[in-house]
Amino acid sequence: MSRWILLALALLAACAGPSKEASREPAPRRGAYYQNDGPGENPPDNLAAIKDAQPRYEPLHRFANRPYSVLGRDYEPLQAHRPFREQGVASWYGRQFHGKKTATGEIYDMYAMTAAHPTLPLPSYARVTHLANGKSVVLRVNDRGPFHPGRVIDLSYAAAHKLGLAQRGSGEVLVEAILPGGDTVSPPAAVVQAAVQPSQAAPLPLAQERGGYVLQLGAFSNFANAEGFLAHVQAQVVWLGESAHVAVSDGLYRVLMGPYSDDAEARRIGEMVREALKIEPNIKRD
Repeated sequence: MSRWILLALALLAACAGPSKEASREPAPRRGAYYQNDGPGENPPDNLAAIKDAQPRYEPLHRFANRPYSVLGRDYEPLQAHRPFREQGVASWYGRQFHGKKTATGEIYDMYAMTAAHPTLPLPSYARVTHLANGKSVVLRVNDRGPFHPGRVIDLSYAAAHKLGLAQRGSGEVLVEAILPGGDTVSPPAAVVQAAVQPSQAAPLPLAQERGGYVLQLGAFSNFANAEGFLAHVQAQVVWLGESAHVAVSDGLYRVLMGPYSDDAEARRIGEMVREALKIEPNIKRD
């Protein structure tokens, strides 16, 4: 976030600036906001009604995307918009930085739908999904941070409130970059951790159904989770249409595609799925 990074960027850019302050690592409080920080005394009554950021093309900031170092760690921000997915802990920052400049030079508003990220291009847009409850928001990324070990994104207070993170202070999220001109459809009703992080489970195999080839995208013990993941993939890849569905097998609710009549078609669709959803389906003949 800009509390450290503006000076680092200024030094790297060889721009005029104030003398360097001593590095300070704010003491985390309850795993959430930083010491002496927290929600405002008089937050708006309609926090839940604050609209998500509206993605649009914006030129990248001239200085805020240069390499920088904070607390002995080097960071290499992305120099262009590209697909990006990251899972980890989100925290939020509030009144201590409200009204102060962000890394882009804008004024931080804790009641706006914004976020800070160490390496995403500034400015850019991202969808953040709280994996514990499936709530999702679209945010404008206009600041740097967090620099606390184990955290991947800092949310505005408004964003944390809408995601259900404000009281708890932090939580596991999925961060997905939204590309200029890309798909900005509404999020699914429910997205669960098992759905968005298949790499932690067994490799996703290709299942068979009715004697053909069926791509298995996920398997869940709970129907609501399978249905939520189905909605997620259908929203992300609209061409899936009705070919994606949920079927029950061996006590699991499986999100499947197909069936396909031959190996060639299954491989072709599998490649498209791999590119779109960043998973690695395997082909297995019945």
